[in-house]
This record gives sequence, C-alpha cells and structure tokens, in this order.
Amino acid sequence: MLITFFRSIVLYIIVLIVMRLMGKREIGQLQPFELAISIMIADLASIPMTEVGIPISNGIIPILGLLVMHLTISMINLKSIRAREIICGKPSILIYRGKIMEKELKKERFTINELQERLRGNNVVNLGDVEYAILETSGEVTIIQKPEKRNTIPQDFNIKPDYEGIPYDLVVDGKIMDKNLKMIGKNYMWLKKQVEKFGIKPEEALVVTLDGKGQIFCQKKEKNK
Repeated sequence: MLITFFRSIVLYIIVLIVMRLMGKREIGQLQPFELAISIMIADLASIPMTEVGIPISNGIIPILGLLVMHLTISMINLKSIRAREIICGKPSILIYRGKIMEKELKKERFTINELQERLRGNNVVNLGDVEYAILETSGEVTIIQKPEKRNTIPQDFNIKPDYEGIPYDLVVDGKIMDKNLKMIGKNYMWLKKQVEKFGIKPEEALVVTLDGKGQIFCQKKEKNK
C-alpha cells in the first residue's frame, strides 16, 4: 500500500513537470495532437501507479517519449505552415458576412443548435447579430458581431483614455514582492510609508497592489483565531 502511495507521488510529479514543459496551452484550448498526447500521458501514468509488479520506469520513459514527440511537432508547426495545416487543421468560417455557411456546418458536423449554444457562450443571443463566426482549430468559436451590434468603445466617441498599464502586486499574503518593487523603481521604505497610511505594516497585509494610475489597494490579513 505504501509503495503504491509513493509511486503515485513520483508519477504525479513527472506528469506535472511534463505538462509544464509542454506549455500553458495544454491547460486551456488544446490542438488535436496536444489532446491526444494529454490523454495518452494520463493512461501511461495510471497503469504503473496501481500495478506494483510493473516497473515505474515503464510509465516514466513513455511519458518522456511523448514529451519529445510533442516538442518535435511544436517545432515543425513553427517552421512550416503546410505542416501546421496538416497537423492542426485550418479554421472554418461558419458564418460569413451574416450568412450561415451550411456546407461548413455539415463538414464540421455542427448543428444549428450547437452554433447557437456557442454564440450564447460568447454573450450573443441572436444569430442575426453575427457578422462572422469562425471555428478555430482548438474547437473554440470566435464571434465577430455586426458593427451596429458591437459594444461601444471610447474610440467611437473620439475619446482617448489615459494610459493605465497593469497593476503590480507589492505584497501577497504578507510577503514583500521585491522584484515588482524594483520594476516600478521603488523600495521597501516607500512601500512601508504607503501601507502605513492604512494603519498597518506591509507584513500585516493580505495584498497590496499598485495600478497604472498610482492608486494603492491594501487589505489587512485576518488574524488567526
């Protein structure tokens, strides 16, 4: 029982490392070859995890082999557009200039109800509001609404908003983010002075952030009872 426990931990760590090396996209939208590799990795890890009689290397070596295969295919995709089309396929236009492309729907085995479901997933409830609907190679549907149906933006009114930038975490769970402080050209003494305005020390903060406009957000950690 204890051996199975430790084998599970080892294989979990190996799979976790492999998935991290494969990149962030494996956690989100998968290409067909990525999905196949992810499924195979799960199967390869489950067998030696429970079967004590099977050497653990019988699971680790094939998993590493799939990692090499994934990295090779990824490099081929980067180098060759033609290879990318063969391996990943090409996006399909399901709605073109407001018209539903029936042939593409049949080719992709997409029903009208499925198309409407994907539209609702993009906060579009009316088919008539859609200018383009594109089925991506990952299986996601990208929606481009008709100009008169899109949400207005400041540019529509000739308004140019001030630059905001991104917020920086300066303290997370009482830990000082020295790297972020350095990026904004500040130090601990500056941080301490800013946080003391909220009546606490930086180490007592749950989170402290600085946005692009120089606004500080600070919340104190709750004391353990």
